[in-house]
Amino acid sequence: MTTHSLFPDLEEPNFVKPHLQSLNLQLGQEKIYSFFMEIVNQNSPEEVLREFKRLFFDFLESSSLNTVPFIRKLLLANNEQEFRHTIKRCCYIIVNNWASKRKYEYIQKLISLLANYDVRCKKSSYTSLHIYKGWLENFVKSDDYQELKLFANKHDNKSKVHWTNRYAAYLLVAQSLDANNPKEQQEAASQLSKQMKDNFKFELAIYIARSQSSASSTTRYVNPSILGDNVLRLIKMIIVKKGLFSYENLAHIFIKQTQNQTFKEFKISIRKYLFYSVKNINLVKILNQQLTESLSNWKPEYDEEILDKNLFLRSCNRLIDCLTTENGREPSPLFLLLVSQGHPLTLVIILLKIILICQNSRSHLEIRIANLIRYYEKLPKDECKWVINFLEIFNITFAIYAENIEYNLIKVQEDKQNYIGQLNIDSYHVFSQLRENIYQQSE
Repeated sequence: MTTHSLFPDLEEPNFVKPHLQSLNLQLGQEKIYSFFMEIVNQNSPEEVLREFKRLFFDFLESSSLNTVPFIRKLLLANNEQEFRHTIKRCCYIIVNNWASKRKYEYIQKLISLLANYDVRCKKSSYTSLHIYKGWLENFVKSDDYQELKLFANKHDNKSKVHWTNRYAAYLLVAQSLDANNPKEQQEAASQLSKQMKDNFKFELAIYIARSQSSASSTTRYVNPSILGDNVLRLIKMIIVKKGLFSYENLAHIFIKQTQNQTFKEFKISIRKYLFYSVKNINLVKILNQQLTESLSNWKPEYDEEILDKNLFLRSCNRLIDCLTTENGREPSPLFLLLVSQGHPLTLVIILLKIILICQNSRSHLEIRIANLIRYYEKLPKDECKWVINFLEIFNITFAIYAENIEYNLIKVQEDKQNYIGQLNIDSYHVFSQLRENIYQQSE
C-alpha cells in the first residue's frame, strides 16, 4: 500500500519509527532551547530577534541554519502541539532574560513580531506554507500568546490597553504556579508579578505621604489607584482597627484558640472569626447561612478529628473558593452578592482575615482573583465597574497589609466624635513606614 505524506515537499527519504521520531523531536527541541539560551546571553537583542525570525518565519526559504531541519520535522510529523510548545518556550527563554535586564522594549518587539509574522517559502512548499501559517495564527489567537503579552505592558499605549492589564500581577501569579508552563515562563511571571506589586506598594506609600502634605503640589505625586482622592478615606477605614482589636491581633488570638479543636468545632469558630467585624446584621446572617451550608457538609468524615495543618489549609482554601469562584470559571454566588450589592470592602476584609491566619493560602487566593479577572475580561470596562472597584480595594488592602510596609493613623487635630460616637477619621492622617527599600527591589 502506498502512503501519501501531507507534506511531500518536506518528506524524509527513510521511514522513521514513531518512538525514534519522538526522540528526535525531543533532541531537536533541546538543541533549539540551548541555542537560544546561549545567544540571548551573548548576542544583542537585535541579533536574537533576527535569529528568532530566521528559525520560525524564514525556515521554509532557507536551509543554511543548523536548527532549520527541526521545524521541517514538526511539519512532517504534523505535530502542531509540539510546535506550540517549542515556540512558547523559546519566547520565554528570551523574555526571562530580557526582563531580568529590563529590556522591555525588545519584549514588545518580539510580541509584535509574532503578531505581524510574514512566512515566505518556495513555490514547491505551498502545502507546508498553508499549514504552518495556520499554526502561527492559532498560536497568536491562543491564551499562550495573551499570557505572553502581559510582559509587554510597560511599553503598551495606555489608552489602548485592556482594563484587566491593571491587575496583571494576579494573572502572572497564576502563570507562575501553573506546572504545565515552561520553567522559564514560571520564573519570568513570578519576577514580574513581584515587581508590579512592589511598584504599587511604593507608589501608594509615596502618594499617601505627599498628598497629605501642605507643601506638596498635586503635580508632584500620582495616585496609583483609580479611586481618586477618596482612596485616602478608604485607607483610613481599612487601618482604623489597630491595637488590641487589630486584624493581626484577632488572627493571632484565633490561631491560639483553635489549637486542639476538632474539625467540627473549627468550622464553627472560623465563621465567628470572619464575621466578628461585620456590622451589617442582615448581611452576617446571609453569609453565615451560606458558609455553614458549604462547610458543615464538607469533609464530614474528619469532623471528630483534631485539626491539623493540612485540614487548616484546605479549609481556608475552601472558604476562599466560596467567596470568589468555586470552579475556577464563574464567580461564586457569595462573590456576586457581596460585590454587586455594594459590599466589596466587607468581602476584601474577610479575605484578608483568612490570609492573616493562613499565609499559605495567599497564592490560592491570587489564583482565584486571576480566575475572576479572566471571567470578566470579555466585558467592556463600563459594564463591570463594580468588579473593578472590588479589585482596586483588594489591591489597596493587601498593599497596606504587606509584610514590608506599615501604616498607622496619626492624630493631626482635636479628636472629634460624631453623633453616634464613632471616630472622625478626618481628624487623622495616614502615616506609612517602609520596613525595607521596596523601590530598589522593584525598579
